[in-house]
Parts: sequence; structure tokens; C-alpha cells
Amino acid sequence: MHCKPNMMSPIVHPTQCCYNHTQSNTIVPHIHPQHTTNINHQHFQHVHYYPQTQSSVNEASHQHFVSPGQEPVPGPGMGPGMGMGPY
Repeated sequence: MHCKPNMMSPIVHPTQCCYNHTQSNTIVPHIHPQHTTNINHQHFQHVHYYPQTQSSVNEASHQHFVSPGQEPVPGPGMGPGMGMGPY
């Protein structure tokens, strides 16, 4: 026995619009007369000098933290009240 397939209503999508553009170019000449006058200028620049020396200092800092949930293990140089928190 052969069963007839189920048929659904068609789905109609919105119309897709496409455009074709054409273009032509037309040249319109525009004439702009021009005159140039050359002007020479002399400018004096007064330069002031301020000699200066510099020096540099390099600094370093360290922070020690204890991971959450872990107690610090006392080591050399660690006495009572000397925790491992930030310094």
C-alpha cells in the first residue's frame, strides 16, 4: 500500500527588489583665471637656550600574598605576628 505524502500550504516570502543603474558622463569646462604675486619675507628667530642635566633613579617594590584558604608556613626570619600580607 502506498501512502500519499502530507502537503503543507506554500510559504510566500516578500518580493526582493533589484535595481540596475546606468550612468553617462558629460564634461562641462569651467575656466578660472589666476594671477600669482610672489612676496618675499625675512623673519628673525631668536632662540634661547636653557641647558639642563638629568639623573635617573630605579626603584623596585615587592608584595607577598597568601592564597585564600591556605595558612602561611613560618620560615626563617618570621616570628610571631609576622604575617604574609601586603607590605
